[in-house]
Amino acid sequence: MPKRNLERIREILFLAEGTEFPDGHEDKDSIFVDMQEDMIPSDAYQLLLMQDAGWISGRGVNHGVFRITNSGHDYLDAIRDDGIWTKTKQAVADTGGSATLEIVKSLAIGYLKKKIENHTGIAL
Repeated sequence: MPKRNLERIREILFLAEGTEFPDGHEDKDSIFVDMQEDMIPSDAYQLLLMQDAGWISGRGVNHGVFRITNSGHDYLDAIRDDGIWTKTKQAVADTGGSATLEIVKSLAIGYLKKKIENHTGIAL
């Protein structure tokens, strides 16, 4: 069984976010990005894990055809900053080296909230 790869999950989400929709994407079937050319064989498992977490959806998820859900965009926004991502990974490593995707997301959101609070002085 493959292992969850937090780095690759992050990379896939960034790749998907940067993918342009084809012209004429008015119908519901064309709102999915097609990342099949960017995928490596071991990505199928990471994609299924992201689908399980509710971060992506689609009929061909394990083949790289999907859309990022609102929850997936929330996760992506929480881990976008490299400093926050580094702190998040370090917190996981310091506490045993493994954590659920939901905990990783919560940690990243916590670090993001703290950064915003420090910047604005507004408690979130």
